[in-house]
Amino acid sequence: MIWQSSRIVTGVVAVIVLAGAALGAENSATSANAKSKETEPANGASAAAPSINSISDPLLRLMVTQGVVSIGDVQALAALSSAELRDKLLLLLLSKNKSALTTADITALKATTESVPPADASGESSPSATASGLQTSGPPQPPKTSPPSGPVPAIAPIRPLQLDPSKHEGFIPDIKIGKNINIKPYGFFKASAVYDTSSPYGNDFPLPGFNAMPNTVDAIPEFHVKARFFRFGSNFEWLDSPSLIVTGKVEADFEGNFSRTNNRNISAIRSNALQLRLAYGRVDWKHSDSTSFFFLAGQDWTPFGSSTLPNLFETTGLGVGFGTLYERDPQLRVGVEHNFGHFKLGPEVAIVLPAFGNLPADLTTAGVVNPNGEGIGNQLGFGERQGADSGKPEIEARLVAQFQLDHAPGVAPAQIIVSGVHADRTVDIDAAAVPAAFKAAFPKGAQVSSTRMAWTAEIQLPTRFFTVVAKYYNGNDLRYYFAGQIFGPFNDTTGLTGVTTAQSLDGSSTLAFGLRNGVPVIANSLPPRSQGGFVNIGIPLSRLAHADPTGRNSGWALYAHYGYDQVLARDVRREGGGREKGDMGAGTLQYKLNNWVTFVAEESLYRTRATPLNATGNFPLFQGRPMREWKDFRSEFGPILTF
Repeated sequence: MIWQSSRIVTGVVAVIVLAGAALGAENSATSANAKSKETEPANGASAAAPSINSISDPLLRLMVTQGVVSIGDVQALAALSSAELRDKLLLLLLSKNKSALTTADITALKATTESVPPADASGESSPSATASGLQTSGPPQPPKTSPPSGPVPAIAPIRPLQLDPSKHEGFIPDIKIGKNINIKPYGFFKASAVYDTSSPYGNDFPLPGFNAMPNTVDAIPEFHVKARFFRFGSNFEWLDSPSLIVTGKVEADFEGNFSRTNNRNISAIRSNALQLRLAYGRVDWKHSDSTSFFFLAGQDWTPFGSSTLPNLFETTGLGVGFGTLYERDPQLRVGVEHNFGHFKLGPEVAIVLPAFGNLPADLTTAGVVNPNGEGIGNQLGFGERQGADSGKPEIEARLVAQFQLDHAPGVAPAQIIVSGVHADRTVDIDAAAVPAAFKAAFPKGAQVSSTRMAWTAEIQLPTRFFTVVAKYYNGNDLRYYFAGQIFGPFNDTTGLTGVTTAQSLDGSSTLAFGLRNGVPVIANSLPPRSQGGFVNIGIPLSRLAHADPTGRNSGWALYAHYGYDQVLARDVRREGGGREKGDMGAGTLQYKLNNWVTFVAEESLYRTRATPLNATGNFPLFQGRPMREWKDFRSEFGPILTF
């Protein structure tokens, strides 16, 4: 199979290389046709005594020598017009390896070939024949490569998770290892200049306001130049057979932590650590032309919530706490894709690493950090543990329906997605950390649990005029998915007296003990409930202006975005008050200079609104006074260089 596929590839390469000869032949097509009557006897004589020496083109001669095609095949192709040649040669090559394409693919090729009008039987040249590069003698030549036709493509949605099955030899490799491993590196360089009217945490990306903000004389405006967006990765394929496709992906960027080493301490702000984004392998099994199954193992975008993302220039946070909701997580995922003809359906289910964003903190006694109890040390050592301590996997699922909403050329299919998640979290308290008044009731320590349940509804609707992508989510404990105003669980101390607290094993949670009707109890740890979402509209300006798809004005696009994230007010009050809801609006103008360089300008407004604090009865202090609303007007501009 591998050897046959190599022969097919050789043949396809031949088609491409022969295009150069076609360009030279185009200018002499008229004179060649004028001499056709003189050359007919000679051509007829050579046809009567075929030999390999009669083939002037060295590539075709090589194909005949290696048995890819026969001399008779070459002579049959020589009689064709250049407009028919490509499809006929492909069909000839595919007939020698019918498993390379599906029946539907071959049928489509045949339909294309049959739709081409036959060459003029008289052999005389005509304006239309000359323009299309037709010839009546010599080795077969493909048609001249035509410039891109049709309108500028419509806006395509960002789709981190694929629905269609992987394809056999689905990309042209840049690196080959042996005969069976194909590698295709990719990535982009991205840099931007950023000005924020308020950046109280010192970050180069926005976070929800009133999250322990400093109270200073101004809103703390900041200016940054960012280069840590740089991202690179590679796609892999292990060649097996057209019905069993094995692929993989690895991807990383430099948006990790800042350095703390002797040679970088002074310049830590520009020394960013490499961080893993994606790393997985995938196996697709093609059961039939309409049904495929897949299995994925590794770190990928989560089925819950990550199917739909907005097109924003600010991607370090991508709307953290402002309505986006997404995550990447280690997982084992299975799914099936079935093509009903007019639409496709793809259910998927996964077991995922349970995580809740509960970061370890310092374990202290009487205000002194315990030996080996530093929170940063624990975070570097094991990240977090409350999800894993539940002893159960997180279960996620999604269902995707895909169909062609707008049948105009250059428009991607539409998708409607629903997804859901269920996960458990367990918090343990060491017996030594139990408050003295409750040690008799809890001699072995204490434990509480909570559950995350949430769902999303998402749409991606491309049309020739604009593309709408939107998402709505509803659930609880969504901190790990960058939603719910990044709140963690709270202690439900309603009805308790004599309340006192203790730290969890990792210090990330503080649990409450109290008396209910005189009986010692530990308070429930409840996750905050939240909802939100976003709407992102992309407008293909160049397409609407009927720009030349080959010109420099074919790459203009405009995006309008609004995102919203809210925690239930009664849950915020039980958290102690403060931030309740956040929203953002953004306008993004993109100009794609060519396939590699894009310039982007983005103007945005990030806003957080608060409820009064339980401790003071007033709004949080900022800029020296109580503030109900925090705002950041953000301007960002820069290029993206893709490879």
